[in-house]
Amino acid sequence: MRRLTRSFVASGSFEVGKKQECVLQAFLGTCVGVAVFDKVADVGGLFHLLLPEPASTGSTDQPEKYATTGMPLFLKQLMDQGATPANMNAVVAGGALVGPVTPQDIHLDIGGRTAEKAYIALHEAGIKVERSETGGFFTCSIELDMLHWQCRIEPSGFDAVGPSTPESSPTKAEIQHAIESIRPIPQVALKVLRIIKEGDYDIQKITEEVKKDQVISARTIQLCNSAIFTKRHDVVSLDHAIVFLGQELFIKLVISAAVKSYYDQSGNGYSLCKGGLYHHAIGTAMIAEKIVGLTKNIPPAIAYTAGLLHDIGKVVLDQYIVAAYPMLYREFQNKSADLIEAETHILGLDHTHVGGLLAKKWSLPAALVDVIRFHHEPEKSHNDRPLTTIVYLADLLMSRFHTGLELERIGAARLIERLATLGLAPAHFQSLVDLIPDKVFEPVEEKSEENNG
Repeated sequence: MRRLTRSFVASGSFEVGKKQECVLQAFLGTCVGVAVFDKVADVGGLFHLLLPEPASTGSTDQPEKYATTGMPLFLKQLMDQGATPANMNAVVAGGALVGPVTPQDIHLDIGGRTAEKAYIALHEAGIKVERSETGGFFTCSIELDMLHWQCRIEPSGFDAVGPSTPESSPTKAEIQHAIESIRPIPQVALKVLRIIKEGDYDIQKITEEVKKDQVISARTIQLCNSAIFTKRHDVVSLDHAIVFLGQELFIKLVISAAVKSYYDQSGNGYSLCKGGLYHHAIGTAMIAEKIVGLTKNIPPAIAYTAGLLHDIGKVVLDQYIVAAYPMLYREFQNKSADLIEAETHILGLDHTHVGGLLAKKWSLPAALVDVIRFHHEPEKSHNDRPLTTIVYLADLLMSRFHTGLELERIGAARLIERLATLGLAPAHFQSLVDLIPDKVFEPVEEKSEENNG
């Protein structure tokens, strides 16, 4: 029995190393995974590619995001550690059209073009592709065993569900009880939201509110020093955080820390990894804030908060999802349903409906209630359609390009119409993909046991 370290490779990054007791893993939807190893030199690595090429010449600050600029760097690192093309083997996976698939998905073909660029780079380097599973319509994971130089490609999420799992579904009364009994978001978060909504807020007033909650204060400082956000200094107090990070980032971290305690109530229903729901929420929040910078005049802190809270209804329904896996699987396989359709058919209501009820119960601002209730159908928003559309786009990008965090399938049938709401054209879509942060799901290590007998 051997204990292996499991390291998750985030999209837009790669890991390279010598032979070691480690398994590198990446979850793939539209993204493409490339595993390359040299058994003679005992060197290998895994690349989690996000896009085929930069959207413009000015978007190459993170070359690891793209196949055209990242693959040469990846292969060079392998060769710098002793690998030679003649002895190197590659396995390529991903690049799927994650359903429900629309003509717009097929037209963009981001995953297919990313895989094509990866193949070209491998061919030009003289590296043999020993196995390839790209395209299709399903998410998967790719694993590279750095000890035995074995590579596996396996279905993930809904696509990994077996037919023998017991089926059950909750009653409406049970769901209503769950709504009533769920532990609410800490009061400090609601107070900060109300202060921000007033517009010309006093940062010292916010800081004093946060200091009243020792748990949230500690979590805020912890996030200040997290790799998810830009770490510039060792932050040891809330006052230091304001000085080092600035008011805007400080406020985002306070809200993120407060909301984390809410998401911590979820288990292994929607989440595909530890903290999956929360990491998905953080990523959606980051992207929403960046989209605001390109489009409407919405306060960045509001856009960030809206992205952070959009899936709060999933915390309530999370306990029922594991038992409902087989039925959800059939909905996705046989009917090509999106998540809202599947939840409604099986549970009687969906996470946006439940989230809307919670948002009203907590007296959240009307714009945030709309985002939570209508982020899958932003045209139904009555209070802030632009903000709701921005969160829809951010959620769509996370669901397509950051798979492996949580169960989500969002339709893009009305993507062109929704882009137009923000004054954007389909040609801007890849530029939006470029906004995806590379630190949303930082690589983490887990211990697992492997029987070598």
